[in-house]
Amino acid sequence: MKSQIFYWSLVSALAGFLFGFDTVVISGAEKTIQSLWGLGAGLHGIAMASALYGTVLGSLLGSWPTDRFGRRRTLLWIGVLYLISAIGTALAPQVYIFIAARFIGGLGIGISTVAAPLYISEIAPPKYRGRLAGMFQFNIVFGILMAFASNALLAGLGESAWRWMLGVAAVPSLLYTVLCFGIPESPRWLLGRGDRAQGMKVLQLIQPEASTAELNLLADTIVAASATRTDTSRFWSRQLKTPILLAFLIAFFNQLSGINAILYFAPRIFELTGLGAKAALLQSVGIGLTNLVFTFVGLWLIDRLGRRTLLFIGSFGYILSLGLVSWAFFTEHYSIVPVCIFAFIAAHAIGQGAVIWVFISEIFPNKFRAEGQSLGSFTHWFFAALLTTFFPKMVTVFPPGGVFLFFCGMMVLQLIWVKYMVPETKGVPLEDMAERLKWGRS
Repeated sequence: MKSQIFYWSLVSALAGFLFGFDTVVISGAEKTIQSLWGLGAGLHGIAMASALYGTVLGSLLGSWPTDRFGRRRTLLWIGVLYLISAIGTALAPQVYIFIAARFIGGLGIGISTVAAPLYISEIAPPKYRGRLAGMFQFNIVFGILMAFASNALLAGLGESAWRWMLGVAAVPSLLYTVLCFGIPESPRWLLGRGDRAQGMKVLQLIQPEASTAELNLLADTIVAASATRTDTSRFWSRQLKTPILLAFLIAFFNQLSGINAILYFAPRIFELTGLGAKAALLQSVGIGLTNLVFTFVGLWLIDRLGRRTLLFIGSFGYILSLGLVSWAFFTEHYSIVPVCIFAFIAAHAIGQGAVIWVFISEIFPNKFRAEGQSLGSFTHWFFAALLTTFFPKMVTVFPPGGVFLFFCGMMVLQLIWVKYMVPETKGVPLEDMAERLKWGRS
């Protein structure tokens, strides 16, 4: 694998760092914000989920700039949105401006989940595609860890600590935006738009050892795959029903595990077990570290064992850990909750966390890849927004044990889905993927 491909993938994946940081940094500020502005449960839920509402819209619309203006330009403007959000939330004088700024950051998150994995999958060799596209997820969890650690470090700055927690994201946002100027456009986007000369130049950068004839053959294959559209000119068609259903369900089950609710409200969940506020915040740092370590494991395994096997491993881990958390809350054996939450995070990192963005970016033909990525991202963030909005009420209206038992039941359904419906995509060239899924081979 060429070092420049790794570098371009890493820069694109840094959008994931900002995604992870921006998503979770609110966990250290949410109780202060509720108290500062005297928010009721309803408005507090809206304020906490405001970024997710922006994410839902960004993921829904993300295929348009990605296809219209290109992958590179879209990635660059994502950084600008993050920068505006970081400054806006830090300086917000009242809750509605805060909500608007978080919404703008959410737009950046939603579009990044379309553009970044897609860009990486289009420049990566099939042999390394899982690991390279998986760097987006690694950067998400690294951003989550840094957000938890930053919150813990800044918590002692007094009444304005929450503003520093949110505003510090401006630094990596600016750095990422500058770095995006140094990456090339996706050759598949260029060739799909009819710019063969520029597409060939990027292909030559990606495969400098290939002969002109080999590069022309590869370019012809990409152009043919882009023009064919799998015998249909519409995304919502019978021919694409398999990848559409796969993209929807992997994103649906990702959120019905409860992962975002747990990440957003980790300190609050730990406080339910009797831990003090400071100890709960430190336990949240442990979540971020566990997520990072086991994401490494997932990325190491994804091109070795394959996507389907990791989903099996993650499903069993989900069921065991969530089942034990539910039992602990029902029986008041609170001491095992932190360990079980860490086990849940490990299962997520190895399974769904490592696989979701890679898998969605692989299963659609070239012409529909942005739309397919947008569908998966929209589904993911739509259910994330619902869960984040209603989770504070869920744990007050229903016993916590019942909430975690519901998540556990959903993961039993995921296990059945993986067993009977999910194909393996490891090592399959992107231009061959549509045919494999069309015929239902695994």
